[in-house]
Amino acid sequence: MPMSPPVFPSDDIDRIMDVMAVAFDPAFGEAWTRRQVSDALMVGNCRYGLLDARGAPPAEGVSAAGFFMARGVLDEAELLLLAVKPEARRRGIGNNLLELFQEDSHLHGATRLLLEMRDGNTAENLYRQFGFTPIGRRPQYYRGANGARTDALTFEKLLACV
Repeated sequence: MPMSPPVFPSDDIDRIMDVMAVAFDPAFGEAWTRRQVSDALMVGNCRYGLLDARGAPPAEGVSAAGFFMARGVLDEAELLLLAVKPEARRRGIGNNLLELFQEDSHLHGATRLLLEMRDGNTAENLYRQFGFTPIGRRPQYYRGANGARTDALTFEKLLACV
């Protein structure tokens, strides 16, 4: 029996794109297009979480201050994107999004969390404080808008099996 594509509120994509538009520096080309977000969510193994400026799931009609997108395969979950609007940073929303990602991943059977980021990304401290540890480096993996190359850093966090 064919599986039907996942259903998600279209206004959630609007909320994700609203954050995406202001959270990523265009010099690095890290922001996704609406099509990339929609396509990723249609695959079925991608999930997302939204939080408002208070750090809670946004009520209907309330904009998001941040989001995460992740994908899961077997016992691993990979954080694809995590973004917080600049005016909402340093209020714990990034940490709350990581907690939401971890809880969601654990509920879906993950025992290992992964993420990859650009070397020099200021979010590295957040990830390390949350328990992610570096496990790899891909030299000159990313290409910025100006053509400059930057290394990619890979991090993992192992979850306790319960």
